[in-house]
Amino acid sequence: MTTLQQLTQDAKALANGQWVPTNAESETARQLQICNACRYCEGFCAVFPAMTRRLSFGQADIHFLANLCHNCGACLHACQYAPPHDFAVNIPQAMAQVRGQTYVQYAWPAPLGALYHRNGLTLSLALAAGLALFLWLASSAPTGAGDFYALFPHNVLVSLFAPVFLFAVLALAMGVRRFWNDITPATSGAPVTSPAALEATHDVLRLKYLDGGHGEGCNNADDAFSLARKHAHHLTFYGFMLCFAATSVATLYHYAFKLPAPYDLPSLPKLLGVVGGVSLLLGTAGLFILKLQRHPAQGDAAQKPMDLGFIALLFLISLSGLALWLARAHSSMPTWLVVHLGAVMALFATLPYNKFAHGIFRSASLLRHAVEKRQPNRLGLGAD
Repeated sequence: MTTLQQLTQDAKALANGQWVPTNAESETARQLQICNACRYCEGFCAVFPAMTRRLSFGQADIHFLANLCHNCGACLHACQYAPPHDFAVNIPQAMAQVRGQTYVQYAWPAPLGALYHRNGLTLSLALAAGLALFLWLASSAPTGAGDFYALFPHNVLVSLFAPVFLFAVLALAMGVRRFWNDITPATSGAPVTSPAALEATHDVLRLKYLDGGHGEGCNNADDAFSLARKHAHHLTFYGFMLCFAATSVATLYHYAFKLPAPYDLPSLPKLLGVVGGVSLLLGTAGLFILKLQRHPAQGDAAQKPMDLGFIALLFLISLSGLALWLARAHSSMPTWLVVHLGAVMALFATLPYNKFAHGIFRSASLLRHAVEKRQPNRLGLGAD
């Protein structure tokens, strides 16, 4: 799409009432216009090269760029127009506010998008319901030292967790599908190619854009650069994936090889689970501390409870999972099992409506960026 076509499309959308910018969208567009004239931060992350391909910023452009932002904070600390300058440019905060808006807008089913606004209450109720469910099931079940399935038979757990997990996957897929369809025309419209997919995967797995654009890291509480957020995110992400892999391998053992749990070291499910659990525990603890220390100008204060709630839930899952393993032959095992299963159920139930969504939307934006940067830059400007 040419610049003239984009300008015409935006004007028509506004004239026809198809897009009435929110305050967050209007403010982000204003700041991006200033950034586009300055371009000091062009090499910091993917946002700024993508920005230089545009002279106007429609809704799809703003949503794309906001989810491309990793909130590293480097541009805020480098900006000569940041508050208290009259221009008041604060890209990390403006982008964070738009991201929160996109989570609500693209939630599926649409009425459940309101859960983002009441995420703390939603999470608390989901956790309470999960704990109550498993306490009720455990109250009438026989106990067996070291035998999880004596309390909760495997088939019962599958019947409880599978529908909730599948709904979460469906809801996230439907939401990101709508987001993808909206931003694709604004990002050249070109199809995904293998090189673009490989580059985006590489950037996602390495958290490339949490290095501040220079390899020294993000800004967290002040002007000092630190890789702490990147390392904590890595520990959390890969810890979560290892725990998920442990569950998947255990399922394969149970159904394909007729080897029911519990498993002991050095079995693969146990190795994956222990390493993943420790990694997730350390990562979430680090993120929680960094989130409390972070300068308030570097994000959306309204989303802080959602962020902390999600981190705390992951921490509880990893802590209870490790405690459950250590206490398997102890009388406290049923208590830890109830806490662990209740927390996991709460995570699954709220997955499409908590901070987990940011990783999905960000990955989609990184993929569209990798596609767009391979197309001719019609403006002839920009780093890419």
